[in-house]
Amino acid sequence: MIGHQMALIRREIWEHRSIYVTPLAIAIVISLLTLTGQVSVSAFGEAVDLGMVGASNIDDAHRRAVLTGAFSVVTTIFAFGAWIVMVFYSLDTLYAERKDKSILFWRSLPVTDAETVISKLLTVIIVIPITFLVAAYVTHLVMLILTSLWVIVQGGNAAHLVWRSAPLFDNWTAGLILAIAMPLWLSPFLGWFMFVSAFTKRSPLLVAFLPIFVVPMLERMLLGTTLFWNAIFVRTFQPPLTSVNFEALSEQDFLPLKSEQVSLLAQIDLGKFLGSPSLWAGLIVCGLFTFGAIYVRRYRDDS
Repeated sequence: MIGHQMALIRREIWEHRSIYVTPLAIAIVISLLTLTGQVSVSAFGEAVDLGMVGASNIDDAHRRAVLTGAFSVVTTIFAFGAWIVMVFYSLDTLYAERKDKSILFWRSLPVTDAETVISKLLTVIIVIPITFLVAAYVTHLVMLILTSLWVIVQGGNAAHLVWRSAPLFDNWTAGLILAIAMPLWLSPFLGWFMFVSAFTKRSPLLVAFLPIFVVPMLERMLLGTTLFWNAIFVRTFQPPLTSVNFEALSEQDFLPLKSEQVSLLAQIDLGKFLGSPSLWAGLIVCGLFTFGAIYVRRYRDDS
């Protein structure tokens, strides 16, 4: 079973190059933008010198806040890219194999429909987020290296200004938690997308998203309730996992900051997340949609 899953997941990565090409492209673009920005800023020599003096005189917590903000922006870009890839992968993976008739070849192999669908679910919930997260980590290091070289060229102390204040463990651990938790929180949507991919004959994107927007509006107009609205939109934008204090991270008055104010880990409440009934209800809904996708794939006649 485990051997089959590993082989099937490798197949998914092989067939869907966007899983690794997209994060690589994002990493290259961000690295080039970082380098371009540093070269552009270097033209303001006197202002750069004053900035170096100011950065050397502020406390470590404020430098950590600046780096945490930069890392968070980069990680958010990768997270947005990961979500786009996850959505399109979920909608395409079962639809494409029926469209190009490759399902007939894969059915000739000694793997069940359940194993195949589960491997696709594991790919979208685990493999894609972790791939993007690793790319984000590498991008963080590239940014630090480029910034260090720039600081050295400008006559600053890179070890003190950059590496000593770099909150790598805090940011990377928080990123790992979010990369695992958020796909689980959004799993009902991913399960729905895969179910649509399994049965629709055309336009999976339209078939998947039309009910998501139409049903909540009809519910509010006809019944005056917000059950689907809360289940779809409130759930999407209000996960019970983190409440990062961005005001503290962007403090302009340079007031003393506490270490927990610039720690992403300190803002994560795993107990609240794991104890949320909505999380477990969502996983059940995802399981039902996955079971539906397995059923449709097994009994749909594609010959």
